[in-house]
Amino acid sequence: MRISLILLLFLSLPLFGQDDFLAKQYFADGDYGKAVVFYEKLIKKNPRRTDYLQGLIACYQQLERYGDVENILSEQLKLSNTHPALFIEMGYNYTLQDLDDKANVYYDKALAAIEQNPNYGYALGYQFQKYSLLDRAALAYQKSMELNPALDYNFQLARIYGEQGDIEKMYRSYLNLMSNGKTSKSNILRSIDDFISEDPLANNNQILKTILLEKAQKNPDITWNELLSWLFVQQKQYNSAFRQEKAIYKRVQGSTTQRLEDLGNIVLEADDVSVATDIFEFLIKESNDEITRLDAELNLIDIALRDPTGNTLDVIHKKYEELINLYGYKSQSLQLQVSYANFLTFKKDNPEPAIEILKNSLALPLNERGTAFIKLALGDILVYHKKFNEALIYFSQIQQKLKNDILGQNARYKVAETSFYKGDFKWALTQLKVLRSSTSQLIANDAMQLSLLISDNSLEDSTQTALKKYARADFLAYQNKTSEAITALEDILQNHKGEKIEDEALLKQAQLLESQKKYSDALFNYQKIVEFYSSGILADDAHFALAELYRKILGEPEKAKGHYEKIIYNYQDSYYFPQARKNFRQLRGDAIN
Repeated sequence: MRISLILLLFLSLPLFGQDDFLAKQYFADGDYGKAVVFYEKLIKKNPRRTDYLQGLIACYQQLERYGDVENILSEQLKLSNTHPALFIEMGYNYTLQDLDDKANVYYDKALAAIEQNPNYGYALGYQFQKYSLLDRAALAYQKSMELNPALDYNFQLARIYGEQGDIEKMYRSYLNLMSNGKTSKSNILRSIDDFISEDPLANNNQILKTILLEKAQKNPDITWNELLSWLFVQQKQYNSAFRQEKAIYKRVQGSTTQRLEDLGNIVLEADDVSVATDIFEFLIKESNDEITRLDAELNLIDIALRDPTGNTLDVIHKKYEELINLYGYKSQSLQLQVSYANFLTFKKDNPEPAIEILKNSLALPLNERGTAFIKLALGDILVYHKKFNEALIYFSQIQQKLKNDILGQNARYKVAETSFYKGDFKWALTQLKVLRSSTSQLIANDAMQLSLLISDNSLEDSTQTALKKYARADFLAYQNKTSEAITALEDILQNHKGEKIEDEALLKQAQLLESQKKYSDALFNYQKIVEFYSSGILADDAHFALAELYRKILGEPEKAKGHYEKIIYNYQDSYYFPQARKNFRQLRGDAIN
């Protein structure tokens, strides 16, 4: 097939194009002997084409034909107006033969050319870097800047310092570039990100912290506070980051609370409830924007609902009523109305007043997305209340109005999910087939899994008995009737052993057990999946769940690493692959963000 493709392209290209294509194709395939033939023809016709020259030189060197490289470069260097980068090529050819004295002669010639024309500095520095001759690359950049102060290669120098392991010098170079307005803070953060880890005691982290504190003392610019805050977030020292953000907010006249809001969301996602609470309380006290204050209040309610005890629900109910009285029912407070409706439904098992609230909200002056936001929430509550057909109407309306929007795709998934709950598996599959190519990876992944669940468990069992049982259990879980859902799944595990649905039931039950903090029982289920269904579509889900459980809850990082590693090597197309690789590298101690 590959030969046929090459022949087809060969016949369809002009003669010159054929040589160019085949030279590059053979080189890419590692067939340097054949590539040489075409590069030699090309260089004869185009002696000034540097890309052909470099291709030919690379082929000769791969074939260890160093004498041929020397001959061709010697001829090139006799020509007028030859670029001094060829001196580096000649020098490197000697380096490959361990003839360092001869190599240095040509490297020195390349550097000497900068004195005649400082503008050569960038090309020569880049060429030295290409061959990992970092000291000489730095010298080329520095020499050019000395001879022509208008040239600025500090960014390139900073990268070289990083490659050389001179981390402090690299940090200082990057920060000086930012201070002098030569690059943005975001560029600097991207450049130093790979050198920072989560460990605050790591040497690279300590060096950066020392430099930033030193600069903050000498020049009280909020930029240093912003960078310190960023560093503390990478190190998960959220309280320290909060102190920096408070300092920034108080020092800048007319400052917004956006940075504090962003930090609060990051901290809440990281489950540092204590610091998140402090941030949201600060926003309620300090912000002049009522929407910011409302969002902070709702975040505090979410925190309280994470692990409610005693009369927590009654206290929160009263808090919602206070907020409704304060902010009212208006288009600017939709998030409050939806949050309150969800609370009444999913926490208080009282969907009827929730439905009334949201239907009244639809009468407000709303834009298209605001209407969709309310209808999605209303549909969810109607599903909870088993009013499936009415829910489907709302979801379908959103789907039709916002076809290519993420809200429209979400609504289509809810149509499929609702159809699944009510046992209309055929219509659910129709919707899911469209969603498998969703622009949202999460929706596409969920659609794929639900689609496979339905199709796999419809082939062997035409009555779909086990699938109907699973749909019922899934719906009970949706209604927060966790214990009933676990019991329903146990019925499947006991009475449908060996059927395709068994691994689905094991996974769902494990997730519910984990939500009840029954970690050993959840662990047992996950382990059964990886042991007996290692080639199934849920094996990567189980490995990732086990890894997270060992890492976050059970404090066994070595076991966590083992399961992340399974995903990295055995399930590279998994939705969890990027996060598994990142978590594995962090546990291994790699310097990554």
